Amino acid sequence: MNKNNYNVVGVMSGTSLDGIDVAHVNFTFSEIWSYKIIAAETIPYSPEWEKKLSEAVGYNEEQLRQLDTDYTKLLGNVISEFLSKNDIFDTHAVCSHGHTIKHEPENAYTLQIGNQPELPKILNCKVVCDFRVQDVQLGGQGAPLVPIGDELLFGEYDYCLNIGGFANISTINGGKRLAYDICAVNTVLNVLSQQINLPFDKDGEVAASGEVLPKLLEELEKMPFYGLRPPKSLGIEWVQKHIFPLLKKYDAIPDLLRTYTEHAAEMIANEFRDSSEEKVLVTGGGAFNKFLIQEIKKRTRTQVVIPAPEVVNFKEALIFAFLGVLKLRGENNVLGSVTGASKDHSSGNIFNP
Repeated sequence: MNKNNYNVVGVMSGTSLDGIDVAHVNFTFSEIWSYKIIAAETIPYSPEWEKKLSEAVGYNEEQLRQLDTDYTKLLGNVISEFLSKNDIFDTHAVCSHGHTIKHEPENAYTLQIGNQPELPKILNCKVVCDFRVQDVQLGGQGAPLVPIGDELLFGEYDYCLNIGGFANISTINGGKRLAYDICAVNTVLNVLSQQINLPFDKDGEVAASGEVLPKLLEELEKMPFYGLRPPKSLGIEWVQKHIFPLLKKYDAIPDLLRTYTEHAAEMIANEFRDSSEEKVLVTGGGAFNKFLIQEIKKRTRTQVVIPAPEVVNFKEALIFAFLGVLKLRGENNVLGSVTGASKDHSSGNIFNP
């Protein structure tokens, strides 16, 4: 293996259940890291799988074990088809995040399914996976893990903001990389949209047609989570416990979408230092929500940069591919300053076929 050139596949499934992101990436190292996305695709979940994954937070241990086995097979099939379709025969490794079912760092527990040792046997290639568990064992939040990639691949930006199921941000503060979850975004907006038979609110058009609900906006902004200092992270359990009960008090979906979009925009813009000299790179599905981006821009002078669609859509798959490369090199791929772990470390399991 050329120690400065890596040909890998990154795999990511997020909490918004958009599907499985798969990206074939080449990384090269010459004083600094560079990357090229060669091929990338999002494979949507079937309605059955979407239902299973959305309900799995309530599964018992036996159901979760079976789900883990079934999901590992699903991942194997999806990745195999991607490799075959794109004539990828010489990959150094598949670097897979799996899918988060439960994330409870306060209980020293996080569960990502699809990381079983059977995966490399299905794929007949090396697999690097299960990146979060070790960090939680070291006292960390197990999230966010993307900031090492922000630092080494996107260091020209003052902030890297990802807007997916949750919004998270990373930046340098006091000479150290800090990163944390800001608020729920598509985990809320998509559920509201589905109540009016839309998979999501395209461009934020329905939200833009609604009216702000002042009392709800005030209740949302009083959430104790927003007052916590980093490191901090969110999971779907938090949304179900704290956000959905507030929304159920109201009926008009356009008004709920408008109010929650403005809430998310406010929470996100609050994280910038509000300087026209600084730039924020915005990725994730929320970067395509024109109304949300407009509302963020209204609230800050920081330059909002939306990159090429392949970076918007596949940045997390790209960076999990990179985490795998760092693991193969035996280098740190998780920053304790970000997660709150007792030290920087090289996380993940390496499984051979």
